Amino acid sequence: MPKQQPKQQPDPLRRQLGTFLRTRRERLTPDDVGLPRTGRRRTPGLRREELALLAGISATWYTYLEQGREIRASEQVLNALAAALRLDRHERDHLFHLAGHTPAPEAGHPEPLTAEAAAVPLLLQPHPAYLIAGNYDVLSHNQAAAQLFPHLFSPHPTAEANRPPNLVRWVFLEPAAREVLVDWEPEARALLARLRTLSTHHPDDPRYTHLIDELHERSPEARTWWPHYELQLRHSGHKRLRHPTRGPLDYRYTAFHLAEQPEHTLVIYFDGSPATDQAPPPS
Repeated sequence: MPKQQPKQQPDPLRRQLGTFLRTRRERLTPDDVGLPRTGRRRTPGLRREELALLAGISATWYTYLEQGREIRASEQVLNALAAALRLDRHERDHLFHLAGHTPAPEAGHPEPLTAEAAAVPLLLQPHPAYLIAGNYDVLSHNQAAAQLFPHLFSPHPTAEANRPPNLVRWVFLEPAAREVLVDWEPEARALLARLRTLSTHHPDDPRYTHLIDELHERSPEARTWWPHYELQLRHSGHKRLRHPTRGPLDYRYTAFHLAEQPEHTLVIYFDGSPATDQAPPPS
C-alpha cells in the first residue's frame, strides 16, 4: 500500500495574506461601498461574494485566495482588491508584499509633505538644507540654501503656474548654476545619471517624463549624455560650491530618506573650507 503523503502546509505569507484580506473585508459594511443590505448577517463586514463582485473577480477564486491556497494574484487583481477594500497606500503596499509582488508606484500621486517634515530644513539653519521629491522637485528649504543656490527657489518668469522649483531643471537650465557648481560638468552628468536611475522605477509618471522631455528640448548636454545610459544612486559626499560672499568652498553633504515617505530626501550641506583648484576625485 503506497505511503500517504503528508498534507502540505500553506506558505506563511499566504496565510498572512488570507488573514489580511479577511480583516480588511470585515471592517467594511454594505453601506460603506453602496451595496444593499440583504438579510441577517452572521459575520461582520462584507461577505466574500460581495467583495469579489466589487473587485470584478470570481467569488470562488477570491475564497481560495483568502484561504491561503497555492494561487498567484496578478497586479491587476491586487489593485482591484485594494480599491474595493479601500486600502490606503501603506496597506496597498503590504498587500502587494504578502502576494509576492513589488508594490507598483502610483504614477503622479506622491504623498504630500507633512508640515512637520517641511519644517526640518528650517531647524537646520545656518546649514543649507532642502527636501526634494524623487524627481528633484524642491519641497522645502531654508534661507541658507536660498543664499547658496540663487534662483533655484524663485519662480522663473516663463515657468508654468504653480510648478515647484526643481533641482535638475536649475542645474541644466539656470545660468547661475554653472557659477555655483565649480565642477559643473561632472556634477550635472552625475545628477542626470541619478535622474535616469530613479525614472526607471516610474516609467509612466508624468513628473519624470515631462522633466526628461524638457531637458532634451532645452539642454544640449542632456541630449548628448542621456543616450549613454549612465546610472547612479543618491549618496553623501563632497562638492565644490561658490558661496556668494565667501567664494569657492569645499562642502560636505549628506542625504536622508524620510521614514514615512522614502521618495522624499533631506539633503544637508556642511560649511566647507576654501576650495582647492584641483577637482575632487570621482565618487
